[in-house]
Parts: sequence; C-alpha cells; structure tokens
Amino acid sequence: MTGSLLTTLESLRGPLTGYCYRILGASGEVDDAVQETMLRAFRALDRYDPERAGLSTWVYRIATNVCLDMVRSAQRRALPWDLGPAASGDGLGVPLPPTHWVEPLADSRLAGTADPADLAVRHETLRLAFITALQWLPPRQRVVLVLRDVLGFTAVEAAEVMDTSVAAANSALQRARATLEEHRPRPADAPDPDDVAQRDLLKRYVHAFEAHDVDELVGVLADDVRSGMPPFLWWLDGPAHLATVLSEGGDACAGDRYVLGEPANGCWTLGQYRPHGTGALSPFALLVLELRGDRISEIVTFLGWGDRFGEFGLPEVLENR
Repeated sequence: MTGSLLTTLESLRGPLTGYCYRILGASGEVDDAVQETMLRAFRALDRYDPERAGLSTWVYRIATNVCLDMVRSAQRRALPWDLGPAASGDGLGVPLPPTHWVEPLADSRLAGTADPADLAVRHETLRLAFITALQWLPPRQRVVLVLRDVLGFTAVEAAEVMDTSVAAANSALQRARATLEEHRPRPADAPDPDDVAQRDLLKRYVHAFEAHDVDELVGVLADDVRSGMPPFLWWLDGPAHLATVLSEGGDACAGDRYVLGEPANGCWTLGQYRPHGTGALSPFALLVLELRGDRISEIVTFLGWGDRFGEFGLPEVLENR
C-alpha cells in the first residue's frame, strides 16, 4: 500500500460526495455513503489491481454498490409539486417523513474538489429540480446517466463501475435519457456572488417578506413561480397565489428575519429566523431559491433544518435588532 494511492483515494472524497448525492437525493445520507465507500476501499486497497481498472473507476464501483444497497428499498424522493396539486384550502396538512423529500446539499461540500464535471454542468446537475428528476429513474439507470452524462465516464468505464457489459450499460443509458427528457427541469440561472442584480433581487425579496409588502413581493416573482414547504405537501403556484396567502397570513411571519447563506444545489439560500422568548431569533427554515432573469422562479422552504444551518454558513442564533 503506497502513500500515493492513499492520497489519491482521499482526493476522491469530494467527487464521491457529489456522485452519491445525485444517486441518493438525500444530503443526510451522503456522509454515511462516502464514509462506507472510503472504509471499504481502504480495507481492500492492498488487493487493488491497476491492470484491471483505474483507481477512480475501482472506487466508484464500490460507491455504486454502497448507494444501490441504500436505495434498493427506498421510495422516490420528490418536491411538493411532484406529489400533488397546488394548495386549494386552509391548513398545511400532515407532514410527511423525511424519506419523502429531496434534501439540499451545500455547494461548499464540493468546493475545491476534483469533480470532473465543469462548473456549468455541475450547477445544472446539482439543482434540486435535477436531483428530483433523477428520482424518476430506476437506481441503475440513475447510476449510468450520472456516470456518463454528468461525470464524463466512458462507456467502458461505466460498464466496469456497474459490473455489466458495455451494451447493457448503453441500453440503460438510452432509457435513462428518454425518461429524464420527460422530466427535464425548467431553466434557472447559476448563482453569481459578483452579480449585483442577483443580490439586489434577493434583497428585495427579503425586504418584501420582512416588511410584509405584498406588492413588492409580487414584483420579484416570476409568472410561473412555485413555492413549497417540505415536509408538507402544501405548495403555491404563481405570484397571485403567494400574494393571497401572504395577505391572509396575518402575523404568522411577524418579526422573522432572513440571512443570506452559502449557495446550495447551485442556488442561493436564505436562513429564516424566528423570534423566541429569549429576545434572540432561532433558526426556523432554510430557503433554496432559483432565479431566472430578473425574477425568482422557485422557492423551496425546508422547515426544521435549524440544526444544519452551519453547513450553509448560517449562524445558530441571530441577535434581535
């Protein structure tokens, strides 16, 4: 066992995080999958044969087996609009278990890695909408599509990872591409920290909610905007729908504050904080927002994510101003 092999193995941790996340759709399961992959690879490293496959291909084969074991009995993860029509009455309904939902992944968990996908592709294939679209694929089709179309593996390498023939891998890829095309996500802009217009748009959105300014809110939303709140099936369709709910919501969000977080899934994030009796504000929800042009086109509000705010560069407590 050489030091260079160990160094190369460790350098794959970041890319494996992105790979496992795309297969699993749950950021909370990714660490377990990557850690199990690294452990199995480390234990078997003295049996690795470079004549049979490159180290990366060998490790991705281990990761694939780990992920397939994890998703074999799992149901399809989704976002609220994939599970039913928009809200038409009062009340959020009954929350669904975490296993129903696609979960966000902080971009920082992939920063500085040797992820073979270029930046544009990485943004597109980490979006919540794309991760959700992948969930429509059977697990092995999901694997081959990510290997070939996202990570750039050759047909031979993908077949080696999947322990199958090139013909079988190519057939699975064709079926996967056809299914994905039926669920192709709507376009969205990549977050650009240096884009003044994007930051101004987010500031307007935050001001609208904090000031309970319905007109300002409508002005920053796209005509086809969607807004959902996992773990509830409840979601809103269009700016008028959101405006009506905000107008009728009374003081539900009174005193809430929003803080810009680090990007997740190639999207902007906001931490929503709510006042408590101590005078400070505590984490309430994590918002993942997609922008298109000069409007906000999608908002996913993940309730109950306060214990994971640190992953997105958000403080655990916010002092009241």
